[in-house]
Amino acid sequence: MPSPHPPPPPPAVPLKEVRGNEEETTKQNQIGKQNSPTFTCSKFPLRSKCGWKKINRPVQVATDKHVLEKDIFLLIIRVQSPDGVKRITATKRETAAAFLKKVAKEFGFQNNGFSVYINRNKTGEITASSTKSLSLLKIKHGDLLFLFPSGLPGPSSEMETSVPPGSKACGAPTVVEDEIDQYLSKQDGKIYRSRDPQLCRHGPLGKCVHCVPLEPFDEDYLNHLEPPVKHMSFHAYIRKLTGGADKGKFVALENISCKIKSGCEGHLPWPNGICTKCQPSAITLNRQKYRHVDNIMFENHTVADRFLDFWRKTGNQHFGYLYGRYTEHKDIPLGIRAEVAAIYEPPQIGTQNSLELLEDPKAEVVDEIAAKLGLRKVGWIFTDLVSEDTRKGTVRYSRNKDTYFLSSEECITAGDFQNKHPNICRLSPDGHFGSKFVTAVATGGPDNQVHFEGYQVSNQCMALVRDECLLPCKDAPELGYAKESSSEQYVPDVFYKDIDKFGNEITQLARPLPVEYLIIDITTTFPKDPVYTFSISQNPFPIENRDVLGETQDFHSLATYLSQNTSSVFLDTISDFHLLLFLVTNEVMPLQDSISLLLEAVRTRNEELAQTWKKSEQWATIEQLCSTVGVQLPGLQEYGAVGGSTHAATAAMWACQHCTFMNQPGTGHCEMCSLPRT
Repeated sequence: MPSPHPPPPPPAVPLKEVRGNEEETTKQNQIGKQNSPTFTCSKFPLRSKCGWKKINRPVQVATDKHVLEKDIFLLIIRVQSPDGVKRITATKRETAAAFLKKVAKEFGFQNNGFSVYINRNKTGEITASSTKSLSLLKIKHGDLLFLFPSGLPGPSSEMETSVPPGSKACGAPTVVEDEIDQYLSKQDGKIYRSRDPQLCRHGPLGKCVHCVPLEPFDEDYLNHLEPPVKHMSFHAYIRKLTGGADKGKFVALENISCKIKSGCEGHLPWPNGICTKCQPSAITLNRQKYRHVDNIMFENHTVADRFLDFWRKTGNQHFGYLYGRYTEHKDIPLGIRAEVAAIYEPPQIGTQNSLELLEDPKAEVVDEIAAKLGLRKVGWIFTDLVSEDTRKGTVRYSRNKDTYFLSSEECITAGDFQNKHPNICRLSPDGHFGSKFVTAVATGGPDNQVHFEGYQVSNQCMALVRDECLLPCKDAPELGYAKESSSEQYVPDVFYKDIDKFGNEITQLARPLPVEYLIIDITTTFPKDPVYTFSISQNPFPIENRDVLGETQDFHSLATYLSQNTSSVFLDTISDFHLLLFLVTNEVMPLQDSISLLLEAVRTRNEELAQTWKKSEQWATIEQLCSTVGVQLPGLQEYGAVGGSTHAATAAMWACQHCTFMNQPGTGHCEMCSLPRT
């Protein structure tokens, strides 16, 4: 049983006695303790929030050195810069020059590369004086100072009124966002409601909780839509971040990184060393609350039907890139819609259950032509169709909640495409955040008919794919696998939350990982009133890279197309996306340098510009090449590039079937290759 009496205290350390002579009296005056003839050392010195606390009672000192240290009052001063707030330790008697050197060292500036002010409006500048101390400048413990780099303007009333709140994050580069993003950032976005005759008890000009406008990120409103919306739009998410008291002044959308930060010199590089400064944080997968694209809309059924024709004729799966534009989706507050105007089919090898993409030498040219037509690559599409009953024309319903919606390989492919097409964002320090690139799947629906489903993968999935941390499972398409760290690569831990058999929420390691945590679904629709960016023909021009079907793009197919389309409006005949690509990319006579006028005519639907280009020498040469394949074009004389007499002389000339050289009339052999005319 412990003793009720406490143990005796240890013997006191003998202290040096200081007499109250003139020297000691001077020291007393320095530390603010007068009329104290004898001093001893206190074991626990007292401090307050503003520094050392002065006490008017005898204290104990061991030596004169402690008396001098007591004269130093430590201060912690906060300094705010565009990169954040840092704390600087100083003393009251420290000079302004010494304090500014500490600030320069802490922020990594040169001595003359910044200015520090007492007030936010750039008043009360602290100069590098070696005679003025911080106490003379009235800088106290806990004060907030403001640092502005050289050449960076400080905040002013003019800037605050001209720059919208949250328009740029701290340290974010100057970027030019997409037109749709610039348009939506200027919209009000609020959900206006009319006066409820049963609940509202005010006049027609009043507002109450039942009719006040809602914010675009209101979850109750989104959940009561038909169908319910699980993900708010990206711009509604930005409004939510920038809608607080600070108006999003310090909002920054950080991209996730799964790689070790470079430049850490405190240890050996991985795998021999790692620290908390350079180690990436663990990732816990969560359902993304927003999506960058809220709807995918094909302009008309013909665009999708021509893509599906490949599967109908071969039974093999097919792949294509979606070209279109981003517009406003008015069914969701501040929503974005991806409108698909054409599908480009790159070189590929398809079977009944696999797809292999080949290198496309024309990819850059296609993007360039699409840009001149006012289009851009907005996504990719692939088929996953298995015929169930050929007599009824039904397909198998294979993608559902009991199997999977996207396989792990498809999620990784979608993440790779989204990383290659980032979304330009002004609130991100990197200048980009997420992606608007969408994924469309043509597969069987619950009614065993062909349905189009739209998806995106989350930003967390994009980071895992970009840093090569995610692998597919071979025997389970609905599962992915987070890589383990090796001597070549450090991989952070990836977790996800699940419900066990007892109904408790548990955290699981993502080995393996259900890919449902990475998927964001997007509605895919067709308009009631079809839209036609390009003309629709009963006998369309063949699609590229379909040689396996016997459909080739050459001058014979071009001549056949022109002979079957006898429209008097030249713009309707030439407005075919695949035809325009052939005119630019064919090897016999590519028109990449002389087709800009025609592309502008198709983009603006200007028949006069199309007629002007039709009279050019390039189109006349194309017609002559078409006539050499044995197909007579209607109205060839009308389509001529020059006057009637010159055209008549040209018509008398003949083109060699072997080298296409134009020979003078009356000759039986080609002047170029010496082969007979027939």
